[in-house]
Amino acid sequence: MKRYIHQLPALSAAAAAIALGTVTSVATATEPCGDFGECKVLVEINSSDGDIGFHFLVDGDDLSSTRLRDPSGTKVFEDMAKGPLQKQKLTETFAESAEPLCWADPEADPDDLEDIVTLEEFLETWEAGPYFFSGTSDGGERLAGETELTLELPAAPQDLMFSGGIISWTAGTHVDEDADLGNCASHAELHALVTADVLPIHPEDVAVDAWEVVFEPDVDDLGQLKFTIRLPVGQTSVTVPVDYLTALPPNTPAKVEVGAIGAEDNATFTEISDVCANETGGGCDFD
Repeated sequence: MKRYIHQLPALSAAAAAIALGTVTSVATATEPCGDFGECKVLVEINSSDGDIGFHFLVDGDDLSSTRLRDPSGTKVFEDMAKGPLQKQKLTETFAESAEPLCWADPEADPDDLEDIVTLEEFLETWEAGPYFFSGTSDGGERLAGETELTLELPAAPQDLMFSGGIISWTAGTHVDEDADLGNCASHAELHALVTADVLPIHPEDVAVDAWEVVFEPDVDDLGQLKFTIRLPVGQTSVTVPVDYLTALPPNTPAKVEVGAIGAEDNATFTEISDVCANETGGGCDFD
């Protein structure tokens, strides 16, 4: 899923009904880094689909180019304004890597299984440590800043449900000692990675700072009409506003996602599909 990495305060459910517009899910950004207004690098996992990605954002004024280097100094991204954009200039650059499967999904297209990137392979590719942003301003000034990537990955939310307009879930940490990353790695596999020093800490021990909740119609022309909200870690349910739900057509297929957001914005999402909004008569067609 796509997340824009901006500072956003937790909203009440009523206020979050503005998500009937085009609000996307969000993640908080760091304080200003160096010469840039903000920057961030993070890991995002979808424990249900079984995929994992690297996301980043950098923001500044009147930029003509931006670059990102990893802790070893290897350039991993470069963005340069051309043509009309060179005159208009850049401010924010947000991007995310492709998110290949990290497991052999039996329902996946065989071609997708050729590109599997296991959690261990991903962790060996994206080194923890400082990531360095640089850029050039409109006047030729060189800008620099850095932010930290940690590989502390919060456990996947569990027991996700949608019933009676209420989305509920439980924390994935220390729940019957089976906290994991869903299809990306089991509890036992994660212990093995920690023991081998590939993973710095087991997800069951990673503190969750907030929950991110998304209710999204699973229909092409309604996909931007999302309800999304960030909640404090002590709250594990939220009521989707009635005004939002009733604005959707009868029998609207939808999906629900809940993400555990760690201190450094690494996020692990759990998803349920086959949710039916405004169910009447024969119900939703999920085909």
